[in-house]
Amino acid sequence: MKTLFLWDIDGTLIASGGAGMLALQTGLRHALGIEGALDDIDFAGRTDRWIVRRIFDKFRVPHNEENFTRLIDGYIAALPAALANPRARVLPGVREILAAAAARDDVAQGLLTGNLRRGAQTKLGHHGLWEFFPFGGFADDGELRNDISPHALRRAHEHARITFAPECVWVIGDTPHDIECGRVIGARTLAVATGSHTVAQLVHHQPDAVLPDLADTAAFWKIVG
Repeated sequence: MKTLFLWDIDGTLIASGGAGMLALQTGLRHALGIEGALDDIDFAGRTDRWIVRRIFDKFRVPHNEENFTRLIDGYIAALPAALANPRARVLPGVREILAAAAARDDVAQGLLTGNLRRGAQTKLGHHGLWEFFPFGGFADDGELRNDISPHALRRAHEHARITFAPECVWVIGDTPHDIECGRVIGARTLAVATGSHTVAQLVHHQPDAVLPDLADTAAFWKIVG
């Protein structure tokens, strides 16, 4: 039986030090000529498409594909410079776990993220992690996380050319949205309190397992087998 890991990015694999919000503000200014704070929008566990819709609501920007494309192109262009901040980092234990999983022939790993694919590649490429993920589900696939998880699972099946048993699929993330979107595909869920939610808050949503972080790599492998 082969195990599948589907990883969230922000708050799980990396901390970006506010790079996403800064890049969106820059993109908003350059692409649409709008200055404004975005810290009243809940980014955690949301998709880029959902976040853009909330931005458009806040600043009364028409919801159309032209405006969406202009803002996203500006955001992606601004993201590399925003990531070059001292708080952007790979979270503890992540490199070790990803490398160990990549070395095993009984494990496949991909992404299940609210980032658009271009944003995911930019963020993970900045830290040298993109190469670990040959497939995934992204915000390109849908506005809600629950709509994305079936696409991630389908691509995992296509990539590995096998069907993963539900009990062998782990969705790993730092928010209740990650837990919920894992349940949609019948996966097991591992929540890590490395984002904006505490262990107690994550436990309340009844994931299969919770860790304070991934620094104890032995604890991770003990959970996922």
